[in-house]
Amino acid sequence: MKNIKVLGTGCANCKTTLKLIEEAAKAKGQEVQLEKVEDLAAIMSYGVMSTPGVVIDGKVVHAGGVPERKKIDSWLA
Repeated sequence: MKNIKVLGTGCANCKTTLKLIEEAAKAKGQEVQLEKVEDLAAIMSYGVMSTPGVVIDGKVVHAGGVPERKKIDSWLA
């Protein structure tokens, strides 16, 4: 099971990113551990300067803007 963190302080793009990842995982029938990180210090600890950021299994895979669905699908592959 992949551990996925969406980094962001609660903006609309962060919520959209979280929802898209949730939907993509459900569509693939893949179980993921999805977590929303809103603590600024925690976000900065990943070196993410623009949100939303996405961290999968401890590795930053995206920062800034809502990722495209095909990009999300590639993370879940």
